[in-house]
This record gives sequence, C-alpha cells and structure tokens, in this order.
Amino acid sequence: MATAVAGSSPFLWEGTDRNGKKIKGKSLANDEAQVRADLRRRGVVPTRIKKQRKSFFSGGGKITSGDISIFSRQLATMLAAGIPLVQAFEIVASGHENAAMQKLILAVKADVEGGSSLAESLAKHPLYFDDLFVNLVESGEQAGALDSLLEKIATYKEKTEAIKKKIKKALTYPAAVLVVAFVVTAILLIFVIPSFEDLFQGFGADLPTFTRMIIDLSLFVRTNGIYIVMIISAAVSAFMYFFKRSRPFRHFLDRIMLKAPIIGPILEKSAIARYARTLSTMFAAGVPLVEALESVAGATGNIVFEVGVLGIRDEVATGQRLQTAMENSGLFPNMVNQMIAVGEESGSLDDMSGKVADFYEEDVDNAVDNLSSLLEPMIMAILGVLVGGLVVAMYLPIFKLGAVV
Repeated sequence: MATAVAGSSPFLWEGTDRNGKKIKGKSLANDEAQVRADLRRRGVVPTRIKKQRKSFFSGGGKITSGDISIFSRQLATMLAAGIPLVQAFEIVASGHENAAMQKLILAVKADVEGGSSLAESLAKHPLYFDDLFVNLVESGEQAGALDSLLEKIATYKEKTEAIKKKIKKALTYPAAVLVVAFVVTAILLIFVIPSFEDLFQGFGADLPTFTRMIIDLSLFVRTNGIYIVMIISAAVSAFMYFFKRSRPFRHFLDRIMLKAPIIGPILEKSAIARYARTLSTMFAAGVPLVEALESVAGATGNIVFEVGVLGIRDEVATGQRLQTAMENSGLFPNMVNQMIAVGEESGSLDDMSGKVADFYEEDVDNAVDNLSSLLEPMIMAILGVLVGGLVVAMYLPIFKLGAVV
C-alpha cells in the first residue's frame, strides 16, 4: 500500500467489499487516485470518494496530550471488543473533531496497513507517542496481549493527565488573578489618577505624602510606559526561550520550584505519583526494571527527579536493590522507600508502586483543593491593597479638605 506522506489529506469513501456488503471509512492519501488504488488492494470497490472538508467549528490543528489520552482509551476499548485494529483506527478517526488528530490516526493506520507493527508506526511520531508509549505497545504486541496493554496505557494516560490538570489549576488560578490585578492597577494609574491630579491642582494646598507618591508613580508609568512594556515583554520572551531550550535553566527552575513554599510540596508529590504510576505500568507490562527506569525518568515531569531516577537506574544496573538506590537518591520519603522494599521482597513491585501512586495522587488532589481555599483570601487581600490603596490615596486630599472646612 502506498504510504501517506506529509501534506496528505483525509478522504471519506463508500464502497462494497468482496462479499458485496456496503462499507464506508476514511483514508489518508495525497489524492483521490491513491485512495482508489489503496481500496482496490483491499478488495473494496469504491462507489463514492470525497475529500473531507474542515468544519469551521472543528478542532484546531494542535494535538494535545489529552487527545492522545482519549485516543488510547478508545483504541483499547475497541480492541477489547474484538474490533480489528485497522477498523478501530477508522472508527476513532471518524469520530474525532480535531482535524490534526484525524490526520495523525490515519497516518498510523496507513503504516499498519502497509505492514508495519503498531509500535513501529507510533514510533514515527515521537512528538505525540513517547518511548514509554511505544515500549508498552511493543511489549503488548510481542506478548499477544495488545488489548490489555492498551488498557494499561489508557489508564496510565488518564491518571497522569488528571494530575497534570490539577497542577496547572494550582498554578494558573493565582497567576491569572495577579495578571488581572496588574492590568487594573495599570489602568487606574494611566487613566484615572490623572483626572484626580487635575482636580487637586485647584485645591491650593499641599497633598498628603501618600497621594503625592501615587501621583508621581502615575506620572512615571505614563512617561515610561512603553519602556516598561518592552522590558516586561523582553523578560517574558527570554524566560520562555531559555525554558524551552536550556536544560540547565529548567533544572535550576525545577529545583527552585520544589523548594518554594506551598506549591513546592505539591510539585514534589506530583513527581512521586508520576514516578510510581509509570513504574507500576511498565513493570506490569513485563518491561525489565533497568529499561523501565529509563522511561520512568522522563515521565516524572521534573528534571531534578529525572536526573535522580537516572542515577537510580545506574545503581540498579550494577546490582543494587531498587529500594536502596531510591534511598541513596534522597528524593523519596521513607514511606515510599519501604513500600517499594515490600514490593521487591514479595514480588509485587507493580502492585505496591500502584498503591504509592494512588496515595500520592489523592494527596495531590487534596493539596490542590486546600491550596485554592487558602489562596482565595490571600488574593483578595492583594487586590484590596492594590486597588484599595489607590482609591484611598486619591480620596485622602478630599477628606483633608473636608476636615479643614
């Protein structure tokens, strides 16, 4: 079968199979002629072929980790129901609203139809299917238990996505409120304070020190506003550049975040939960421990833990027990080390790792909920100080004038 290449598009088709049964599906191809050729090779006589048009309301061109999680669950469910792999791809693709995700699924389907294994087909898209995903699928194919391994992958993806959303929620909410507070303060300084300044010039009296300071700040912002915006934009751009491209910078940032009050413990528990969940999934799939730790390191979501887990892997590769190597890393609480030790001794490392993951995932859920309750009054206090301070500063001269009268 011809392999779809970059720039190909999804085509909807209808036809009849060798038994005369009407069927329909979706294929990824460069043109209609390629679709017809591919269908003929499969023994399908096409009666209708049309290029799928992208709906104005359909999903955009970006594939998220959530899309991959949903795809994993859908594929696992269909294989468990006995649906052939290629047909499962067609069903999942036709039901997806994201055009980019449809294209990815159909590209994988085309490779599988061309004779590649599912693991090989997924490995061609490393941006969406990491080594952990590919290794687990490969283990499932080799063991003849692809449906059960995909079920484990789907569960793993869903749980890791849930914990990532919790962390994003914990970080996004206060950041968004602070940005709004900054914007409101800037608007007051630029547009509102000057009106009061014109009013105060007719008083003929000295202004309170606090009011004078706010007026001077307003003048400074209005005079140098463009430079302030340029500096902030440059700082944000530099931060994003180094965050994406500099591993030492991310290592430094992750280390600082782990030590930060309030949010640090949540990030630490999240990394431990990911470590335990990934280890449990890989070990249950029959992946050797040293090889599993390679994938576990990248799944922790924190470079400090990633480096630490790679060190654990090196110690385990020389014959050291996993529990001892974890203790030597200094990254894990004693409870985690002891549960891993019990798992090693009883031969149920996957089960004990899963219990550790369950405990810390629930702990992260509770911590994020408590954090939200704690931050709300703090954020209100910050807003009150910023906005209320400006209002008080502007009304102080009026109160002073009223007292004189």
